[in-house]
Amino acid sequence: MENDMLFIKGSFPRAIVHIDGDAFFTSVEQSMNPSLKGKPIVSGQERGIIACASYEAKVLGIKRGVSLWDARKACPHLIVLPSDYESYSLYSKRMFEIMRRYTPTVEEYSIDEGFADLTGLRRVHRMSYEQIARSMQQAVQDELDLTVSVGLSLSKGLCKIASDYRKPNGFTAVRGRHIHLFLQRIPTEEVWGLGPNSVQMLQKYGVHTAYDFVQRPEKWVDKLLHKPGREIWNELRGKSLLPVNPEPKRTYQSIGKGKTFSKPSRDPQFVYAKLVRNVESAFIKIRRHQHLTTEVYISLRYSDYRQRGLGVRLSRATDSTQEILPIIRRLFNKLIESNREYRATQIWLTRLESADTRQLSLFDNQIQIERYEALSTTIDEINARFGKHKIAAATALTLQEKNENSRTQLPWRKLHLLNGENGRQRLYLPRLNIVV
Repeated sequence: MENDMLFIKGSFPRAIVHIDGDAFFTSVEQSMNPSLKGKPIVSGQERGIIACASYEAKVLGIKRGVSLWDARKACPHLIVLPSDYESYSLYSKRMFEIMRRYTPTVEEYSIDEGFADLTGLRRVHRMSYEQIARSMQQAVQDELDLTVSVGLSLSKGLCKIASDYRKPNGFTAVRGRHIHLFLQRIPTEEVWGLGPNSVQMLQKYGVHTAYDFVQRPEKWVDKLLHKPGREIWNELRGKSLLPVNPEPKRTYQSIGKGKTFSKPSRDPQFVYAKLVRNVESAFIKIRRHQHLTTEVYISLRYSDYRQRGLGVRLSRATDSTQEILPIIRRLFNKLIESNREYRATQIWLTRLESADTRQLSLFDNQIQIERYEALSTTIDEINARFGKHKIAAATALTLQEKNENSRTQLPWRKLHLLNGENGRQRLYLPRLNIVV
């Protein structure tokens, strides 16, 4: 009877591992400053909202997305830190370097998690797949003083669920012949790729676990959830349809930039300056990746977290900040409301295309376009040499008038510079807060 339930009779015809950092941002803070270990800490002071909570804080009911006011009310002795994304990125790159010692096929899925294909490497390392995965986990802990949770199985879909199964510092290996047993323990809410709406719809059909889902015919799944659902169905049954992709991301469907103010503001000039700074950052990124945008959206978020937005389709693809700013100004004027308090601005560049496909129509002002391109190139070269936003729109001058408060506090690393470092240029390494 049990053999009839098997999807894969072998152990590891393919071996894929998923490594996921445990409370990554706060774990990095505790690694750099060991005096914080064992204490409830959160990051996100600059936003007023928790970006990451340590497991010591999670035990007290404090979670990501909670306002700092509510968090401090629940835990008066909570330690709140400004986010140090520079150090988080350094630790992330080091983690992926450790993974690449074991296999060249590593996919950086996000800053704190990645996939690695170990298939065929048992002879190379003279270890089983489980031993290789455990060795990776131990190396991260030994060298970075971070714990990671590890999932090992036959597909990305399975190992992603497995890494979440025993957090934190967990290890779960799901062999092919044990897939059916593992899926019976996994509710549909925890299946990678199934959103809340899909879960609710499946529950109406009596599908409550991952095992219920894979027991349904593939045609039924395809009719209900189409190609994404069919891929999830196959992945859960141990058939790998989503290969580990070691190539860095080079193409984007959209690029967005947003920033929460250190303190909500009613000043339209300040709000617009913040929006322009996001526009500049977004277009710096789009030029770096050699893309053009044909559609632009902006939004303004009120202090009560509601927001309004507007977008426009461009008559010609562009990557020029100076060319887009008059359009941004018009959209902003339609959105801004007098005497309203705002806490964030955002911009999205969508319908992207490669800069190699740039074409001019008969009626385009070629001279003006070439001037925009030359100006963008010059600004990028200067900023690359002297620091981001050294050359910026004059609107941003108002941002230099900073009101010091708890949300403007800099991370510890930026307050303790080494000789020769400055606010924009630092050595590419973390600095530990340890007294020897």
